[in-house]
Amino acid sequence: METVLSVLVGLFFAAAIYLMLSKHIIRIMLGVVLFGNAVNLTLFTAGRVVSEVPPIIPEALPVPPELTANPLPQALILTAIVIAFSIFAFLMVLTFRAYQELGTDDAEGMRVAEPKDDAMPPLGY
Repeated sequence: METVLSVLVGLFFAAAIYLMLSKHIIRIMLGVVLFGNAVNLTLFTAGRVVSEVPPIIPEALPVPPELTANPLPQALILTAIVIAFSIFAFLMVLTFRAYQELGTDDAEGMRVAEPKDDAMPPLGY
């Protein structure tokens, strides 16, 4: 199971990087979202994928008697989902406002702050 999830993580990262290298802002935004999901799946896979008992230790024992699920990756993933959703909402609003102001979703067309006629900046001291 972990091997399959590891391959899926690799595919998620590859697709996310491919989308983030695009010229269109919408594809870049979807790449960021996919990248966040790949990170979440990485945390999930690294935290041992087992269908064991919950991590509750009986009162009489100092340690669990059998293999238990690891609660830390679950807590990290839950926090990461909330953060990724807030970043996605911010990027969506930012992308919409940029499209309204500039009339394009092409990253090359959005280079208003970089005039084409200016010379190259100095490359050394």
